[in-house]
Parts: sequence; structure tokens; C-alpha cells
Amino acid sequence: MICIDHTVQIWQEGDTYVAHAHPLDVMSCGESPEEARRNLEEAVRLFLKVAEEQGTLEEVLREAGYILKDHHWSAPEIISSERVSLSLSA
Repeated sequence: MICIDHTVQIWQEGDTYVAHAHPLDVMSCGESPEEARRNLEEAVRLFLKVAEEQGTLEEVLREAGYILKDHHWSAPEIISSERVSLSLSA
């Protein structure tokens, strides 16, 4: 068995909650933050299962910045998460 880290971000879009697994770049949604998280967990499992079945799991993880050590794939460390606003002229 292997362990694969990822960071989950959840935000609201209208009445829907969106969950994103970083750095895997897998997303799902739900009617509550908890449902979005559960749906994301299933989506991540399916994403990884398909990559494994296709023989591309290691390549996918390495391209996303993961490092393997003792059957544990560690995601790149998030140094900062910030909300930034930009002004654009029309």
C-alpha cells in the first residue's frame, strides 16, 4: 500500500461547493462542503486508480512535483496561499 498526500481547497460558487485537490488538479463538487470533500475523495481515488491501471501513476505524480520515500508520495509543500486582486484597464 502507498500513501499519497494532497491539499484540499473548498470554495462556494452560488449554491454549490467546489473542492480541488492540489497538486493533482482533480475537482469535484457538492451541496455542502462535506459532500464536496467526499465527492473529491472518490474522484481522487478514481483518478489515481486509472493512472495506476494505465501504468502512468508514477509519471503523473512526479510531473505534479511529488517525491517518493518509503511508499509515501509527498506533495510539494505549499509555501503561501494568498488572495490577490488585479486591476485591468478595459
